Amino acid sequence: MSDSANSPEPRTTGASLRRTRDKGEPRFPDGPKADPAGSHFERRIRSFQPRRSRVTAGQADALQRLWPKWGLDIDGRPLDLVELFGDEKPVVLEIGFGMGEATARMAAADPETNVLAVDVHTPGQGNLLNLADRDGLSNIRVANGDAIILLREMLTPGSLDGLRVYFPDPWPKKRHHKRRLIQPEFLTLVASRLRPGAIVHCATDWEPYAEQMLDVLTTHPDFENTRTDGGFAPRPGFRPLTRFEGQGLDKGHVVNDLLFRRVQQREQEQQQTQKRMRMRMQEQMRKSEHPPTGV
Repeated sequence: MSDSANSPEPRTTGASLRRTRDKGEPRFPDGPKADPAGSHFERRIRSFQPRRSRVTAGQADALQRLWPKWGLDIDGRPLDLVELFGDEKPVVLEIGFGMGEATARMAAADPETNVLAVDVHTPGQGNLLNLADRDGLSNIRVANGDAIILLREMLTPGSLDGLRVYFPDPWPKKRHHKRRLIQPEFLTLVASRLRPGAIVHCATDWEPYAEQMLDVLTTHPDFENTRTDGGFAPRPGFRPLTRFEGQGLDKGHVVNDLLFRRVQQREQEQQQTQKRMRMRMQEQMRKSEHPPTGV
């Protein structure tokens, strides 16, 4: 008998028993795609960066089990909201929902409103699906990808009854302000997808960004402030206090809410606004394709 036969079996660690994915194999075969709109790549300044963080076993299970039922990859193909939700209830778009606790609580409190929640954070997507499943919230759909592509290419004019943007990335450095989501061009795109009377609700704990939001929304012809004094609104009772927000308040941060209403413009004014938006986008794309060379 050889020495090798008598030698002890090599010890294996937990890490060595963990299955590794082959190159090119999707992380969640039945879940959200890593790059759902890859064929729609464009040179455009984005307001988000995908975050890589640990996905728990429960979140992974929810992504695999519930994504085919309640998940949506933003791939640029036209979207029928009635078909997506299975009913004709009003739909509110939420951009950036974090871990989804506030989204789930608002959906539970208002079952007659459908919520299309968009984010690129995989653990948050799994967590929100888990919450929706646990609480039986059939009025939530979780979308993965770029909200601009969703708005511009997939949703039809006047198809939304509201927009929620809670605590977006403030991009505090001056050179990054161009990455902030709430910009005139974005609001023009949003306005084209909102029904007259729809509410845009933003909230942030970054005061300079709050001031910019207030200025941009106030000067945009498609929106009017619901506050008669033209200022910030107190946190409405229907928006839950999130854990993140509570931590900020404990540190002395000031949270500002903004509630603006979509107004009806005359057809000629709408056409002129859309034309200006197209010209700005074309100019941005031209500059990105031919950036200035350094000296």
